[in-house]
Amino acid sequence: MRTDDLIKALDADARSKAMPLSSAWWLAAGAAAVVAAVVFLLTIGPRPDFMAAMHTMRFLSKFVFTIVLAVSAFALIRALSTPGAATGRAMAWMMAAPLLVAAAVVLELFAVPEADWGTRLVGSNMMICMVFIPLIGIGPLAIFLWMLRYGAPTRPVLAGAVAGLLAGGLAATFYAAHCFDDSPLFVATWYTIAIAVLALLGALGGRFFVRW
Repeated sequence: MRTDDLIKALDADARSKAMPLSSAWWLAAGAAAVVAAVVFLLTIGPRPDFMAAMHTMRFLSKFVFTIVLAVSAFALIRALSTPGAATGRAMAWMMAAPLLVAAAVVLELFAVPEADWGTRLVGSNMMICMVFIPLIGIGPLAIFLWMLRYGAPTRPVLAGAVAGLLAGGLAATFYAAHCFDDSPLFVATWYTIAIAVLALLGALGGRFFVRW
């Protein structure tokens, strides 16, 4: 079968599902958010000074980074799950979160004395971050991988990796409410590594569970 014929066949299969794929993705996103919220609240929960921290720019910036990542990954994974859909614009938007983090890191380096850079980077919750972002995100990742099977991605490994980024962005948004380390240096390092773990798991899931 030619590639074009395969894409048309997969697209027809995706469109023949009982629920439209676009609606199913929104339902999956809602379910994933509920799962992440339950795990978060049953394990670590928000930091005690959450309301006071909401008035600080560093604390709020963490949510900007993670939400932008989640939104851009959601747009891309919806496109990747539909054969023949254009992905160029969604791919470009995936650069938004890294660029925001990079800009915040540069500002932090100018605002903080060089002697404090190492302390800000290591923080006080490094291991908690590395454990709980993947823990909170593993349930949503499973939901997103299942959704990819509901769709018909022609690049399952890439789609799986984006599912991991989406799960990571969602999990990191919840974790940010607990994290006491608000420095962009910490976020750029440890949040990124923790989210990358989910992206790797998603790529493996795409390779073995979302293939045609």
